[in-house]
Amino acid sequence: MNFGYKKIYIDGTLRDASSGRREKQICPGTGETIAELAWAGAADANAALESARDAFLSWSSLSHKDRRNWIKCLRDAVLARGDELRSAVMYEMGKPWDATAEDLQSLLDALEFYPRAVAEMKEIELADSDPSFSHRIVSRPVGVVVAILAWNFPLLNIGFKLGPALASGCTIVLKPSEKSAVSAYLLGEIAASVNFPKGVFNIICGSPKEVGEALSTSKIPRLLTMIGSSAVGRKLMAQGSTSVKRMSMELGGNAPAIVFEDADLHKAAKDIAALKFGNAGQICVSPNRIYVHQSVIAEFLKLLKQEAAQVYVGFGEGTNATMGPLIDEGARSRVMGLVREALESGATLLQGGKIPENMPKGYFYEPTILSDVKETMRISCDETFGPVAAVRAFLTEEEVIAAANKTDYGLVAYAYTKDRDRTERLAASLEFGEVMLNGFKWGINLPHGGIKESGVGKDCSILALDDYLVKIRITSFQTAPVSTT
Repeated sequence: MNFGYKKIYIDGTLRDASSGRREKQICPGTGETIAELAWAGAADANAALESARDAFLSWSSLSHKDRRNWIKCLRDAVLARGDELRSAVMYEMGKPWDATAEDLQSLLDALEFYPRAVAEMKEIELADSDPSFSHRIVSRPVGVVVAILAWNFPLLNIGFKLGPALASGCTIVLKPSEKSAVSAYLLGEIAASVNFPKGVFNIICGSPKEVGEALSTSKIPRLLTMIGSSAVGRKLMAQGSTSVKRMSMELGGNAPAIVFEDADLHKAAKDIAALKFGNAGQICVSPNRIYVHQSVIAEFLKLLKQEAAQVYVGFGEGTNATMGPLIDEGARSRVMGLVREALESGATLLQGGKIPENMPKGYFYEPTILSDVKETMRISCDETFGPVAAVRAFLTEEEVIAAANKTDYGLVAYAYTKDRDRTERLAASLEFGEVMLNGFKWGINLPHGGIKESGVGKDCSILALDDYLVKIRITSFQTAPVSTT
């Protein structure tokens, strides 16, 4: 599959990069070129920002109904070209076809949910002991938004930022990851095809250093939002200090999953395998540290191995693949290094741990299970971002809660137990932005975000709108009517 040459989208038009530069997009499942991308530079970043700034007044002045109609027009066009977008995600990420449905649906959901949510917002009236004064709180769009996105869920990540920005009346510059930008460039083509109001959203991709720095250091944006690693988040926050900007960051995770002795082991193993091997483990909410009570660890590992054995590694249309490759050779080498270091430090390899023999091309790695993992191993301290389940035993509730919390990260934690009192203690004690008990669920209506080094702000739900809308107090003084007699 080759998607040809794709242009950046600025001010409502598709154009070449100002430098004329192009970069190849490589499929991680085959190592082959699937597209050429117009490769933006600082000049293009500034042009996109200026376009968003110039469009802000007209877009924010539209009624909710008019904005909603434009967003619906875009959503309908996205849906009409859904298979093409899914195909782009499959080839740029190496995802199995079925897995691409989540990406597309998340974008569609965001474009439907947020216009409705904004339309349902009400002004807040404040009481005053002095009847001469009335007060109300109204919401106004924050201004120009810059969104810098990760590569692991290309369309989902766009939806999480584009939906609330457009619905709230903001204009936005989207920078997809250079590792998975074909689907984003296709979205620009779709917007151009429906004559979406120019400058309202812009899509450019280029060097993270050149383009990312130009976007974050500019004084035009009022909100800098991103999805990515904590290290990049800290860097962007520092770069963004050229002006007072809002920051909304969904960053890295080092998620614990705790399986107690009374847990439904079959469900725990199935859930953890789905999160650990789905998207080849390249998920910020993937369980990175798996704690299992000593009395049931043997049975749990047996069940987890059975789940891993059902994962079919591969790529391509017409295959039965359920897990694709890692995003590039650097990602695979990093995961292999973490596994090697763990084994050298005493961990036990139960399954996987190597490149599949029948995969000469692409960046594949077998679903891998390690036991006897220790807290001091780098695989416990760093986010693995690969298909490796690192399992260790624990004895007491107090011990495992302390171990789970012993991290700078705080995105999500999982726990499995049938003890209701224990679930309440876990909910109160685990220091994470999301605590999932005996199952997991995400959706556009459910807030998603972490604490500590895992970020600030929320994606999804009406809480995300807090970043895109500012609250304004309107106070009116009403004088007593003047008598005419």
